[in-house]
Amino acid sequence: MESSLASPSGNVYAEMSASGVSWAAVVGGAFVTAALWLILLPLGTGLGLSAVSPWTGVGASAATIGMAAILWLIVVQVIASAMGGYLAGRLRTRWVSIHTDEVYFRDTAHGFLAWCVGLVITVAFLASAAAAVAGGAARGTGSAMAAAAGRGAESDGGPDAYFVDALFRSDHPSPDRPDASVRGEVARIFAKSVRQADAPAADRTYLAQVIAARTGLSQSDAEARVSQVTAQAREAADTARKALAHLSLWIFVALLTGAFCASVAATIGGRQRDKVKSA
Repeated sequence: MESSLASPSGNVYAEMSASGVSWAAVVGGAFVTAALWLILLPLGTGLGLSAVSPWTGVGASAATIGMAAILWLIVVQVIASAMGGYLAGRLRTRWVSIHTDEVYFRDTAHGFLAWCVGLVITVAFLASAAAAVAGGAARGTGSAMAAAAGRGAESDGGPDAYFVDALFRSDHPSPDRPDASVRGEVARIFAKSVRQADAPAADRTYLAQVIAARTGLSQSDAEARVSQVTAQAREAADTARKALAHLSLWIFVALLTGAFCASVAATIGGRQRDKVKSA
């Protein structure tokens, strides 16, 4: 047995019994991938912010910015994943007695594993950073919100606040604004009406009565306003839903592209690694 281990066949047996994954190379490539993601994403954010303007009609349009962001996300995936996969393949342990097809498969697996680990590292870092920022913002604004509540200030938050304001608009503005309790009740009824395809008639009638009493509109005009603003809110929600769906699909395409590039780059790095000859 000792002579067999010392012979070339013993070396082959030892190599075949060893793990087919060089985790040191995988982890190294993963950290490189995650680092490049975190470097290139702020670069794209800075370029995008420099191209937009807070004024309507100035700077790049929203469609242009959205397309540029998608393209940049794909570019980031290609660059970061390819670099990490290449290093994972280039730094892996050299297999001397493994046939070519198995080497090719293992190199591809190394690149894919490096991409997977890098993705997990990046998501964990971004999630922890977002949680820390959100926690700090909540603590910073807690005292201001408590002071506003103590003064009886109205709540202007919520995704439907703009549409609730539109319901109470009047041709004759008055300093007497609807009190917070009325606005809160209207906001809840309005939010439920937007979520339902066919809102209850009693809710629509009640909203029209409240708006007519507060704005001086007739009952019919108030009902027409309720229908119009509800349609606008539903259209805005549907637009946001479509934008989120498109963004999710493009993120999937970008991540899939990154996985492919990491796998291919690992095979390139592995081939170059195997060409290195010991002195």
